[in-house]
Amino acid sequence: MPLSFYKYQGTGNDFVMIDNRKMTFPAEDEQMIKHLCDRRIGIGADGLILLQDHDDYDFEMVYFNADGRLGSMCGNGARCTVRFAKQLGVIEDVAYFLAADGEHQATIEREEIQLKMSDVTGVERIGEDFYLNTGSPHYVRFVDNVRDLDVYAEGRAVRYNERFEAVGTNVNFVERLSEDTIHVRTYERGVEDETLSCGTGVTACALVAGMRGMESPVRVKTPGGTLQVSFEQDGLGFRYVYLTGPAKLVFTGTVPVPEKV
Repeated sequence: MPLSFYKYQGTGNDFVMIDNRKMTFPAEDEQMIKHLCDRRIGIGADGLILLQDHDDYDFEMVYFNADGRLGSMCGNGARCTVRFAKQLGVIEDVAYFLAADGEHQATIEREEIQLKMSDVTGVERIGEDFYLNTGSPHYVRFVDNVRDLDVYAEGRAVRYNERFEAVGTNVNFVERLSEDTIHVRTYERGVEDETLSCGTGVTACALVAGMRGMESPVRVKTPGGTLQVSFEQDGLGFRYVYLTGPAKLVFTGTVPVPEKV
């Protein structure tokens, strides 16, 4: 039987979405997921997401990186999953769902989706840079001219350094544009390249910008579009963190189920 799928994107961060409420998708098959995410021989995406039933929530979101491996929290992917759940009739305009880092709440507001992220504690200083977890691990570095930066080379150098090589980290480069706006570019582990946007990365950068004196909400420009992050700073941590931005259906289709390699 061919595999039915939906393609969604949130500020250019794109995902293959699968309705897995009948639990028929072979989630243990890393090579199949990698094949589906491949932009040359598959559908093409930064990751694959399963929407599944859950006894205690509206649904569960299970996220896989483009390399086929089970991933951590994905902010843009979560907003796309909420939009997907709305399309399937699982929710109306409010969602309570489970993701890799725990429970989340989201609200659909016309074209945009406001997603409540997890509280953040334990921001680490590494020289002039920062390291924190917003559901996924993120390294944050402020630069003077992010537009002309070689994100692939600079990001890869951090992601594969002695500390992060084994587990990996996402690497974000940030330029402050104005009193309320930053510009972010992100190298994502699992994709192992720059993506057009990263929701947990955008969140991490906005929180670090808050530590550096910017007030909430922070407007965040990415190569794929603009997001907003609001938060309350609580000592060295953050609570009431919300990521807001668009999530859109791109197309739907079916593909033959790839044979195991």
